[in-house]
Amino acid sequence: MIFTSCISQKIFKEKNGFLRVEAEDFYLQTNDSVRKWYVVDKNFTTDLKDADFSHSKSASKNKYVEILPDTRQTHADKLIRKENFSNVPGIAVLHYKVNIKNPGRYYVWVKAFSTGSEDNGIHVGLNGKWPNSGKRMQWCKGKRSWYWESKQRTKEVHCGIENAIYLDIEKAGEHTIQFSMREDGFEMDEWLITSDKNYNPRNIK
Repeated sequence: MIFTSCISQKIFKEKNGFLRVEAEDFYLQTNDSVRKWYVVDKNFTTDLKDADFSHSKSASKNKYVEILPDTRQTHADKLIRKENFSNVPGIAVLHYKVNIKNPGRYYVWVKAFSTGSEDNGIHVGLNGKWPNSGKRMQWCKGKRSWYWESKQRTKEVHCGIENAIYLDIEKAGEHTIQFSMREDGFEMDEWLITSDKNYNPRNIK
């Protein structure tokens, strides 16, 4: 098996309530013995089970990250909790260093590529904690394309509700934002945080 890896030493700086980051620019990955994020580019090859081909050509900077192996590709495949699915954050965690100048509430958006119903969920947290407002990010639209979304799955609304995924950053300075697996096979290209509740990256040409 051959795979690429990436450890970035960058500290990403928020400016005017906005910060955008390439997914492959994480500085640390933890809890990856069961599932792991891999950096996928044009040279990536693997023997691990995967549901589809590489999407690096259409990804920003021709790179993205994906959780592998992907053993639950359809609803008919066996769901194994804490292996190919986890409603509790903590499996396969990516860490990013950020510097926040303007504390407050930041809404989280992620650009992901989903091909089915079992590769479209993730969790986001802050400084080693997993607030309820960061759990169960969900994608239903934009299948088979890179698609920005910021919705939280609930029992009542499986495709998610808007303005419910956010992090409350109370102090200025350096922080860590982390992402954790909910479903294996998840593919992430970029993520951003914004203090503007009405901001939507899909509206930016």
